[in-house]
Amino acid sequence: MGSDELQLVQEAFATNWIAPLGPQVDAFETEFAAHVGSAHAAALSSGTAALHLALRWVGVQPGDEVFCSSLTFSASANPIAYEAGRPVFIDCDRAFWNMDPALLAEALADRAKAGRLPKAVILVHLYGQSADIDPIEKSCREYGVPLIEDAAEALGALYYGTAPSKGRGQEVKGISPGTRGLCGVFSFNGNKIITTSGGGMLVSNDKALIDKARFWATQSRDPAPHYQHSEIGFNYRLSNVLAAIGRGQLRVLEQRVETRRRNFEFYRKAIGDLPGIEFMPEAPYGRCTRWLTCLTIDPAAFGADREQVRLALAEENIEARPVWKPLHLQPVFKDCPVFGGAVAADLFDRGLCLPSGSNLTEADLERVAAVVRRCHRR
Repeated sequence: MGSDELQLVQEAFATNWIAPLGPQVDAFETEFAAHVGSAHAAALSSGTAALHLALRWVGVQPGDEVFCSSLTFSASANPIAYEAGRPVFIDCDRAFWNMDPALLAEALADRAKAGRLPKAVILVHLYGQSADIDPIEKSCREYGVPLIEDAAEALGALYYGTAPSKGRGQEVKGISPGTRGLCGVFSFNGNKIITTSGGGMLVSNDKALIDKARFWATQSRDPAPHYQHSEIGFNYRLSNVLAAIGRGQLRVLEQRVETRRRNFEFYRKAIGDLPGIEFMPEAPYGRCTRWLTCLTIDPAAFGADREQVRLALAEENIEARPVWKPLHLQPVFKDCPVFGGAVAADLFDRGLCLPSGSNLTEADLERVAAVVRRCHRR
C-alpha cells in the first residue's frame, strides 16, 4: 500500500458511502481512464467480469467461436464458456511470449475460407508485456473481427508500435495496452501490480459499450422507481471502499513498475550468467513492467530442470510457480481447437516465475538467487 489509500478509505467511511457505487467509484473510473488514455471506464468486481461483459457486448451466442491466447490464466477464456461460446486457442511467439501475429492471421484466414469467422479475438498481454498490437489489430480489422484486449497483467506497460515510421529521431510516447481494441480489461486482484484486493476495469472509447456494461453490471435495473428488469443482469459493480483503495494505488503505479523492473535487474545480474537460464525477453516495441520475473531453464545446460529448482525454493519456504499451463492443455478445454501450441507447451515445461512482489527486500532477492545458484552447482 502507498500513503494515500487509508486516507481515501477513511473518506468513504466518513461520508458513509460503503455499499457499491458512490463518489470513490466515479472518481476511480475517471482517473483510471485518464491514466491509460481511454475515453470511458467502468469499475467492476473483477477483470473476469469485465471480459464477460465485453463478450456479451459483441454478441457471443452458443456455439460461436472466440479466438484467445493459449499461454494465459484460465480467466481469459472462462467467460467465453459463460456465454456457451467455443474457445479457439492461438499459440504465442517464441521471441516475446505473446500471441503470434502471423499465427493469428493464418487462423483468421482459415476461418474466413470456411465462412465462420470468430465473434471476437481476446488478446492477452502477458506477464507485464504488451503484445505486438499493430499487426494483430490490422488482421482483426481486415476481417471485421472485434479485438478485446486482456491487459489484466499489463497495467503500467507501454506499447510504442512497430510501424516503420515511428521513432525516427524523436521520442516515441507509448500507449497503454488495452486501449487499441474495441475495449480493454484490467484486473486489481491481490497478485496484480496494483490491487483493490479484488476488482477490475473495463475501458473503451465507445461510450455506448461502457454505459451498457454498467447497466448489465448493476443487475440490469431499468430506470424506474420500482425494481424492474427487462434483461438478465449481473452483480458486477465495484465497492466504493475498494475503489478508494484503487485510487490510492493508481497514484503509486509508476513506483510499482520501477520496483518490479528493479527486481528483474537484480535477478538478471545475480543468475543471468548461469548456463541454461534465459529470461523472458523485453520486446523492443514496448516497456515491460516485469510484473513477474519469468525465465526458462534448459536442464541439459543448467544441471537441473524447472521443477527441481521450484522444489528447492519451496524447501526454503520460497514460493515460485511454473509459467501458465497453456489453455489448450487444460482438461476443461481439451476438446477446443488450437492453432500451433508447441511454443506455449515448451515455455510451460521449462518456465518458472520467481518471487516478484513490490515489497521484496534485497535480502529476499539474494535468498532466491542463492538457491537457484545452488541448484546449478549440484
